[in-house]
Amino acid sequence: MAAKKKSKLAQRASELEEAVTRLFTGVAPAKKKKRRKAKKAKVVKKAVKAVKKAVKKAKRKAKKK
Repeated sequence: MAAKKKSKLAQRASELEEAVTRLFTGVAPAKKKKRRKAKKAKVVKKAVKAVKKAVKKAKRKAKKK
């Protein structure tokens, strides 16, 4: 079964709890994972732009003929 996604509040609470423990133990903060959604969106936008450009070119060629 897939892991249930934490609510924003629960996620923030666990982050704060970790921060406090790190304060007292003297451990450096863990590196944050980079978000992938933003990258995906950029790729999709580029693909959409490329398709639109190809359609415009095709329309221009059709007009010339």
